[in-house]
Amino acid sequence: MKKILIFILIIVIIIVAIFSVKYFNYKAELNELKKVNAEYEAYLNKEIYGTDIGTVINKAVDSNEKNSVPKDEQGFYIQNDTNSIKIEIKIIDNDTTYQMETLYSGGMTTFVQYYSSITFECTEIEYNSKGRVNYMLFEQRTM
Repeated sequence: MKKILIFILIIVIIIVAIFSVKYFNYKAELNELKKVNAEYEAYLNKEIYGTDIGTVINKAVDSNEKNSVPKDEQGFYIQNDTNSIKIEIKIIDNDTTYQMETLYSGGMTTFVQYYSSITFECTEIEYNSKGRVNYMLFEQRTM
């Protein structure tokens, strides 16, 4: 009888341990998701300068590279439903929307040089099915 009780107790402890580990992993992933999203959501509906756009683009490119997000034949990151991020910048000077990869490959230094004192606003953020930011649109506000 004692052996059966010990066996049942061990099984219960193992089950509780498994659920505890799964719960703590879930909470850790949720906290990481909130942290990553907060880094990008801080720009939503706020006016920022071209230098800040360069910072956001560098952060997004770094994240895509770190997460091994593949590129298509034109050099644009292929969005996935896990960890990719895409940023577009709408310039009113020439009414053109640029992909972050275009500005990044053309040299962020040049972009920042020309647009450092120009204000932009993040007007749109989209999330993937896992709740992670995967798209941002910045629109030029001043010339």
